[in-house]
Amino acid sequence: MRRIREYAQVVLAQLLEGVPAHRMESATLDFKQEGRSRDDFLKDLASDAVCFANANGGALIVGVDDKLGGVEALVGTDLDPDLVRRRIYELTEPPLFVEADIQVVERKQLLLLYVPQGIEVHADKKGRSRRRVGRDCLTMTPGDVMLLREERQGFDWSAQPSGRSYQEASALALQAARQSLATLTDERRKYARLTSDRDLLSALGVVSEQGELLRAGELLFCHTTPAPALQYHYRQTPGGEPRAIERIDSPLVLAFERVLELIGARLNQTPVSLPNGQQIDIADFPRLAVREAIANAITHRDYRLHGPVLVEHSPEVLVVSSPGALVAGVTPENILTHPPKPRNPVLARAVRQLGFAEEAGRGVDRMYREMVRAGRELPRIEAAMDQVQVKLVGGAPRTQIARFVAQLPEHERDDTDTLLVLFRLCRSKTVTATDMAPVLQKSEEETEASLKRLASEGLAIVEPTRLTARRARPAYRLTGEVLKALGAAVDYQRRTVDELDRKIIAHVREYGRVNNRTLQNLFDVGVVRARDILSDMVERQLLVKVSAQQRGPAVEYGPGPRFPGRPTKRAPRETIRSSPKSKRQNASEERTLQLDFGAGSERRPRRKK
Repeated sequence: MRRIREYAQVVLAQLLEGVPAHRMESATLDFKQEGRSRDDFLKDLASDAVCFANANGGALIVGVDDKLGGVEALVGTDLDPDLVRRRIYELTEPPLFVEADIQVVERKQLLLLYVPQGIEVHADKKGRSRRRVGRDCLTMTPGDVMLLREERQGFDWSAQPSGRSYQEASALALQAARQSLATLTDERRKYARLTSDRDLLSALGVVSEQGELLRAGELLFCHTTPAPALQYHYRQTPGGEPRAIERIDSPLVLAFERVLELIGARLNQTPVSLPNGQQIDIADFPRLAVREAIANAITHRDYRLHGPVLVEHSPEVLVVSSPGALVAGVTPENILTHPPKPRNPVLARAVRQLGFAEEAGRGVDRMYREMVRAGRELPRIEAAMDQVQVKLVGGAPRTQIARFVAQLPEHERDDTDTLLVLFRLCRSKTVTATDMAPVLQKSEEETEASLKRLASEGLAIVEPTRLTARRARPAYRLTGEVLKALGAAVDYQRRTVDELDRKIIAHVREYGRVNNRTLQNLFDVGVVRARDILSDMVERQLLVKVSAQQRGPAVEYGPGPRFPGRPTKRAPRETIRSSPKSKRQNASEERTLQLDFGAGSERRPRRKK
């Protein structure tokens, strides 16, 4: 509830800055304005509260015209908070408790209602249950109500008996499980040495004491329904026709490895050299990010819904779609920091034991980290009532980011906060704790602590700006050294060739020459980028080497043959012949010119006395 309160305050601040209210409505926030009938309006509030309670909770801000932004959007309300709380309690089944606060903004009274996520499934007095999905409240079917009730009561579909004996498990799937366990470096490796299939299945927790496979064991080790477990499509362009389609109906242990092989065979690699001579390869999509996306899909999907996990692969985008909504309480806005809450706990435990997914249940963190490490965009997670999609965007990587991250200390390379702050500051010149809190999905206090740590002497990745350094929560920017290392990967550091030329030409006109170190200081770039700029200008004959030294950052460059404004050789002017003058006559004329015009000034008439 604390985060919802903080979010409401951030949204109100943006509203006052002029952002239209309707643009900020989300899965956890809605603006309301009173209508003509107060009783009908209270019924609407109760219905909206039910909508939030059946989803992930949220805030209702009453007294705002959602069509407007700025102070004009504040219309105010005189509703009594105790009356509203009581009426929502009376108009919902089972009764729903909400928190209500009055807040005065620009002399207008607003009512803020905070709705907790329900422990049960709530409905209005007519028995209608609705749930918030995105910006809409959608009516739930009886099946939706049943699934949500089971989920909130801790029902685990994967823990139910399957009616199949452990002896029906696929020998190939069991062999693949042992091979996967043998590659692990912790105590799970000992499970690979279990010769009895039943002992192995018991160690994974997918068989009952009577030797009956649980549903999790059936999914992992048996051929189940005619519908495939996974389906793979490859397209040369995201919107093109599939060039390859494979329906994988083998047990999940085999299907998981098969789809990873299909993706890995079509990944392109970009080599990146580090200053220490080491070379790293950057794939279209980081393998660990792909692995986590697919492992999460097969682990947390809703197996009561029909259909496979669909993997759509092109060089630009990888999309993994899984049936079912996110688990109650988890949203794209809190998925990084929400405590692990698997829909299928027994299946999730077995998948982690096999090493398919993140041991700590933080696979989404790993996806984010791996994408930033590879100089890619952040994963995009989209949730609807019937499916969840994870989108990884490929394309040309920002190799400067990958190179910089690879040189960080290991504990920083593994810190999601560090990489998300770095990613954001490659696009924004400054950030504050208020800006970064939604990105890190933490409170402003926790976010400020992370920013201060990155600004400490040991790291010096960011620094407070001069104007805000004394504030409790200053604005932070990348330090000069980090800017140089990242170079063109920083959006606001990118310059066109014309802009670079203009600044360098102006410098050479003023000082006569330029070198590599000068460019590093002018543009906050590294020695390699400065060298490339100079080489390009030499090739275009704008500059030439003018120093005796021919190598190194101290080599100096001056105007070249095509330097703008450089004087060119002209034909001698035709001489006008006249009668020769004596030296005395020439000297006399020269003195007259000096007296009349001075040092280039205009001739002024003599003042009459």
